Amino acid sequence: MAQTRILFVDDEPSIRLTLPAILEMHGFVVRTASDVPEALALIQKEQFDVLLSDLNIGQPGDGFTIVSAMRRIQPNAVTVIITGYPAFETALEAIRKQVDDYVVKPTDVDQLIEIIERKLHQRQPHMPINPRRVGVILSENIGLIVDEWLQQVKRHPGLKALRLGDNERVGNLLVALREVLRNLENDGSVTELARKAAEEHGWIRAKQGYSIELLLEEVRILQRVLLQHIQANLLGVNISFMVPDIIYLEDRISQKTVIAVNAYFEARSGKSAGL
Repeated sequence: MAQTRILFVDDEPSIRLTLPAILEMHGFVVRTASDVPEALALIQKEQFDVLLSDLNIGQPGDGFTIVSAMRRIQPNAVTVIITGYPAFETALEAIRKQVDDYVVKPTDVDQLIEIIERKLHQRQPHMPINPRRVGVILSENIGLIVDEWLQQVKRHPGLKALRLGDNERVGNLLVALREVLRNLENDGSVTELARKAAEEHGWIRAKQGYSIELLLEEVRILQRVLLQHIQANLLGVNISFMVPDIIYLEDRISQKTVIAVNAYFEARSGKSAGL
C-alpha cells in the first residue's frame, strides 16, 4: 500500500526539522516548503495526499493562498491548517470554511495524526465553489470585517489612546463601507450617499480629536483587513475579476479618503475661526 504523501509548509526552520521527522516516524512521506512560491512549485510538480500548512507564512493568511492552489490543482488532497490563537474570535469560522480541518498551536502530534488519518478515510474530491466577485464576498462578511477592524484599531497605540467607545469608533464607517461595496462593480463614481458619509467621517474625526495621521492610519488598517478577508476567501473568489475588483476597491477607498480629509481640514479650520 502506497505511503501517504504530505506537503508541510512552515517558515520556521526548527519546525520544518522536527515535525516532518516525527510524521515520517509514523510512516508518512513528507516534503517541506518554507514559503508560498516553493509550496506552489511543489504542488505543480508532485502529487500529495495531504497539505499541512501554517496559516501565517511570511505574511498573515498566506496559508490560505496555498490551500486555494491545492484545492484547484489537487482537489483530492486533504487540507489542514495549523494556526496560533486567532486575532479575533470569528477567525476560526473563516478557517473552517476553507479547509478540511485545523489544529491550534502548540501542535499535539497525536491529535494531528488522528485528524490526518480520519480525514483521509473520509475524504471526497472537493467540489468547485461557485466563484463570486470580491464585492459580493466582502459584503457577506462585512460584520466580521468591522469587528476585526475594531480589534486592530484598539490595539494601535495612538488610536487606543483616544479612549472612544466602539460605536464612536465605527460611527458611519459601516454605512460608507456598505456603499463602497454596493457600487464596486459600477463605474467607480462616488455616489451622493458615499460622499456624504465620507464628509461626515472627516468632520467627526476632527471633533473627536484625531490627528490627520491617525485618520489615515485607520484607513490603512481597513484596507489591510479587507485584503485579509479576500485572501481568507480565495476559494470562492472569481479569479478572472479579482485583480480589477481589488484595484477598483482601492480606488474607491482612496476617493472617500480624500473627501474625508478635506472635510477634516474644513472642520479644523472652522474650529480655529470660532465657527
